[in-house]
Amino acid sequence: MLPSGRLHLPASDDAAAVVAVKAAWAGLKRPFDPAGWPPDDTLSDIAWAAAASVTRDGDSIELGHDDEGDPKWSDTSTAFYVAIAPFVRSGTVDIEGEDGATWSYTYGGGKITQDGWNGWDGAIEPFGEPVAFPSE
Repeated sequence: MLPSGRLHLPASDDAAAVVAVKAAWAGLKRPFDPAGWPPDDTLSDIAWAAAASVTRDGDSIELGHDDEGDPKWSDTSTAFYVAIAPFVRSGTVDIEGEDGATWSYTYGGGKITQDGWNGWDGAIEPFGEPVAFPSE
């Protein structure tokens, strides 16, 4: 999983973005529960769960891949990128999947637009199609 990009997400909105991401994770079909995490987490602290790394540079964040463990894309990753949309002023994140599939998320006006097919679930927009898990 190789995300890369730069987003204009003001530092003053970081805490609200974290709250939105954690709420999105709790609402997933297979919930990812960050309830026990410290209340003062930053996007940099939680990005690993979305198979990403975040480095803050003033009112922008740089997204990269997480080198820890074996990060994989999942609904947790998609939820992260969708949940931060209301706080991102502008920017694009390009993603390359393990299978070589590429897609991107472009942000503006509090919205997210996907270009290309998500290599994880084949969706043409974030959460645009139901995901069938092997255990179902």
